[in-house]
This record gives sequence, structure tokens and C-alpha cells, in this order.
Amino acid sequence: MREAQVTRNTHETQISVRLNLDGSGRSTLATGVPFLDHMLDQIARHGVFDLEVSADGDLHIDAHHTVEDIGITLGQAFAKAIGDKKGVRRYGHAYVPLDEALSRVVVDLSGRPGIEMKIDFVRARIGEFDVDLVHEFFHGFVNHAQVTLHIDNLRGDNAHHQAETVFKAFGRALRMAVELDPRTQGVPSTKGSL
Repeated sequence: MREAQVTRNTHETQISVRLNLDGSGRSTLATGVPFLDHMLDQIARHGVFDLEVSADGDLHIDAHHTVEDIGITLGQAFAKAIGDKKGVRRYGHAYVPLDEALSRVVVDLSGRPGIEMKIDFVRARIGEFDVDLVHEFFHGFVNHAQVTLHIDNLRGDNAHHQAETVFKAFGRALRMAVELDPRTQGVPSTKGSL
């Protein structure tokens, strides 16, 4: 089973993540940041992962530490669940539309953290959620999952739609990358490791 449970406790946040890469798309989310719960649910549903996230963070200050630390902890759980990467497809990509918005996400389970992200949000907040935290979430994830991630919002006139297409495409790209390929023997790299 490609599963992991990770707990991360700091002076700012207490985060617990449980992840099953071969799940059915179920999620149980209690982060204290409702919009993030909505986006994490998109990752689970479109990645067909089972995902549980609970967080207790310093939301009296703002959501920054909580969102970033959830990205970090989810990245740690992902790295643990994927293991040695034998037999996986390695690369994944997805385009996802939502009404006027369209986003593309490409991922490589490279073993090298890297993020290139281009989202020109049409406004600074989605409800109470600061859109700058989208980058903080993904930056935390890639640094700890050890993946290369390219995110491009190609168009959109609604910030909620822009973010939602990104998170849905992220889930779908990850799903493709972690799928076991019966034609792949060992690790999909000429180096022999990722």
C-alpha cells in the first residue's frame, strides 16, 4: 500500500496528514481555512487519493503559517507514500477548465524540488483567503515532496475559478505521475534513481 501518515508540530502549527495514493478520492479536512479545505478536496477528488488533513495553526495572526505548513506536511507524506518510485510513470500533466478559466499543471517526480508558477490572479483575495498563499502551499509541497512542478493559469476572469482549475489540474497531474506503468521496470530514470 502506498500510504503515509505524517505529523508536524512547530510553535506556529500542529499538522497531521494521512495520504493513500491508491484511494478513491475521499477526504476529511479540518484546516481552519475553509477555502484551503475546498482546494485540498479538489486534489483528493481529481487525484483519486484518500486524504485526511487536520491543522491547528496561529490563525489569529493570519493563515500563512497554516497554509505553508500544510503544503510542507503534505509534501512529506507524498514523498513517504511514493517510496522508491519503482514502476511509476514519473511525469504527469493536466489541463483543467472551469467556465472562463483554464490552467495547466505539469509534474516530474524528479527527486529535485523546483517550482515555476504563473498565475495572474484578478484579485488579491478569494473571500478571506489571500491568493499569495497558493504559492506558499505549492512551494512547501515541492520542497518536501522533491518534485518539479510547473503551474500556469492560462486564462481566467474569476480568482476562485483560477485557483480551482490549478488545484484540480494539480491533482490530475499527480495522479498520472504516480500511476504504476506495467511497462516500466524499476525506476523511470537513466540514472537508476530519482
